[in-house]
Amino acid sequence: MGRSKNKNKIPGEQVWEEAFEAIDHAPLLERLGVVVDKQWLKLALTHRSFANEHGHLPNNERLEFVGDAVLGLSVAGRLYDDHPSRPESDISKMRASIVSRYGLAEVAHEIHLGDYILLGKGETATGGREKDSILADTMEAVFGAIYMQYGFEPTRDVILNLFADKLAVVTATGLHSDWKTALQERLAELKAPTAVYSATAEGVDHDPTFTASVTVGEVQLGQGIASNKKKAEQMAALEAVKLLHDNPGVVARIDA
Repeated sequence: MGRSKNKNKIPGEQVWEEAFEAIDHAPLLERLGVVVDKQWLKLALTHRSFANEHGHLPNNERLEFVGDAVLGLSVAGRLYDDHPSRPESDISKMRASIVSRYGLAEVAHEIHLGDYILLGKGETATGGREKDSILADTMEAVFGAIYMQYGFEPTRDVILNLFADKLAVVTATGLHSDWKTALQERLAELKAPTAVYSATAEGVDHDPTFTASVTVGEVQLGQGIASNKKKAEQMAALEAVKLLHDNPGVVARIDA
């Protein structure tokens, strides 16, 4: 009986191939702006949980190692060029904020990377496609795959395009990864009420657009539009922080 079951068991390599082929990767490649060969893309999208469930197939951890290095160098080079008067200590903090797990996961959310990751049953059941750690690691693996196929400069171009918004707003005290906290701290300084967020979604289910707003008391302080709710709220909070620092009249309205 045992031998009969083993004969009928589908080999891991076949399961791997079928799982990969069942997904249309064209939208992902369009968002990346580069064509990635199947062998590299399949490996980059294979989480260890899937690999281990199917006979210890190869997984994306080695590509993740390469992608981490390429990401760091790409961002460091751009920051060096964009901030010629900043000391090493400042641009080091900037780089760390951009290539953090949060920053990587946010980019992964923007390109809907979670829809394409091959996960084991356990990770799938526990929301693995939305976990920042898995999204960040897979994002690095994708960069590693692009590097292995094309080399450094094309990979750098992909990275800088995906991180363009973050590079534009990064500061020495950190990226906008926690503008909601920054807003609350500013409101606490002003002894103002707690910020309240609201968000709406429009568009098709697989590619929605979120609009978030943040209000304090009766005053709307900011609005953000993004491909996921978390980023839209962060953008709204960023707008609010800037408004509170630059516009005394708004602070007076809140106090009133």
